[in-house]
Amino acid sequence: MSGGVPQLLAGKRAVVTGGANPRGIGAAIVRLFIEHGAAVAVLDRDYPDNDAGGPRGGGPVTLHCDVSNGASCEAAMARAQDALGGIDVLVNNAGIVAATRIWDLPEDEFRRMVDVNLTGTYNVTRVALPALLASDRKPAIVNLGSTAALRGGGLLGGSHYAASKGGVISFTKALARELGPRGVRANCVAPGIIETDMTLGKFGENWETELKQGIPLQRFGSPAEVAQAILFLASDLSSYSTGIVVDVNGGFHIH
Repeated sequence: MSGGVPQLLAGKRAVVTGGANPRGIGAAIVRLFIEHGAAVAVLDRDYPDNDAGGPRGGGPVTLHCDVSNGASCEAAMARAQDALGGIDVLVNNAGIVAATRIWDLPEDEFRRMVDVNLTGTYNVTRVALPALLASDRKPAIVNLGSTAALRGGGLLGGSHYAASKGGVISFTKALARELGPRGVRANCVAPGIIETDMTLGKFGENWETELKQGIPLQRFGSPAEVAQAILFLASDLSSYSTGIVVDVNGGFHIH
């Protein structure tokens, strides 16, 4: 980095899921990680099956992966490990959202939400675990929860979204207990309303103004601000933090 600022992930090898959308949180994570010296592989279902998996002009390795499918995760993670030479940081960012209310919520939509957000986090973590346990570079897992899990959904996330992200938070805490003695930290970031394709234009001007007035910082967050919290948890700056949930919501939910 310029100005003599240290690279917080120098020498680290990171896998990030859900980073294909250039306007999303995942892409912001990838950009910041590379800026801080990490070698990065991105797993996303929007990359083609026949993707060669090579770095793009000094950027990340890109690999097709459907996180809800265990076999897809195994294949993608094996290729990521080969490309990077190991894994030190895992960021489970891939996810979907929907605001369907419980009285209109069909079983297949509920299952799909859990399959991607919660089971997907498990699938990727399970196949990355051997490489993380073999790392001698202070390995870390960072999972993406949501403020919706802390306040009972609402806004753009229905009960199934809140439940899936609540599961991610509990899963993260359990990982911290199980993996801490083996040298792997596990933490979670819970974003509030972030300006991505999932939220932009979804509220309407009047409702958006009202929502911002109810947030102490008086605005929505940016993907880069979420990425900064994830960088902290992935780096050695948080070396004595595990099992925690970092809220990135501008004060929208204070508890």
